[in-house]
Amino acid sequence: MKAVPCETMQDVRENVDRLDRVLVGLLAERLGYIEQAARIKQSRDAVRDEARIEDVIAKVKAQCKIDGLDDNIAERLWRFMMEDYISHEFVKWDAIRKDG
Repeated sequence: MKAVPCETMQDVRENVDRLDRVLVGLLAERLGYIEQAARIKQSRDAVRDEARIEDVIAKVKAQCKIDGLDDNIAERLWRFMMEDYISHEFVKWDAIRKDG
């Protein structure tokens, strides 16, 4: 997707704010799947899956080529996001097994 033309900084900010609202919703949805993974995975060792991390990065970089996003920026963002999500998944995995 391409940015729509803006004439003023207010236009720019309104569009950035609109996108931020969409991104928050998408990140929340993604987190919901991470929490389901914590429930489904049988082993705590399965929470961090290096092969899956690299697979996700490869897919993101391929999408960057299609959408015109700098893949270095995307890779840094995704690695940071995935580390936080993995940490959250460990917490959820432990909590599910502790609570029964």
